[in-house]
Amino acid sequence: MTSPDYQVRLVNESDRAQWNPLWQGYLEFYQSSLADEITDLLWQRIMDPAHEIQCRVAASDDGNLVGMVHFFPHAHTWYAQPVCYLNDLFVLPGIRGAGVGKMLIDTVIDAARQQEWVEVYWHTQSHNSVARSLYDKITGGTDGFINYTIDVGNQAAR
Repeated sequence: MTSPDYQVRLVNESDRAQWNPLWQGYLEFYQSSLADEITDLLWQRIMDPAHEIQCRVAASDDGNLVGMVHFFPHAHTWYAQPVCYLNDLFVLPGIRGAGVGKMLIDTVIDAARQQEWVEVYWHTQSHNSVARSLYDKITGGTDGFINYTIDVGNQAAR
């Protein structure tokens, strides 16, 4: 998927140095941090074509990465086909509003259609008004569900 200034493509091994600041920016936005081992593991998973986690990146015409999205399909109790969880979406602050976020989401939707996944879903924090404005335009608004999470304390190296 492309626009005059940006294109979305598969991430590749040589993108690690540019992907990492995007990933760190995403974590910082959510006031989180992860051990380097977890980031390294995520990168290994993204680079493994047999692993379910996928990554697409948005690049400017000069090749600089300006955004990224991580997503993966999984089974669902209500459908025969998989659904897709859009896990992480980040666009550099100076680029927001240029359509890159929508391009990244559209790329995931295109992958879902090609793979015959039945739906794409994601969540964000309630105070993330800039992203929520885009998400509301794309989806027509929330589905009315509220997210609950319990940390069971089994996360190593976090």
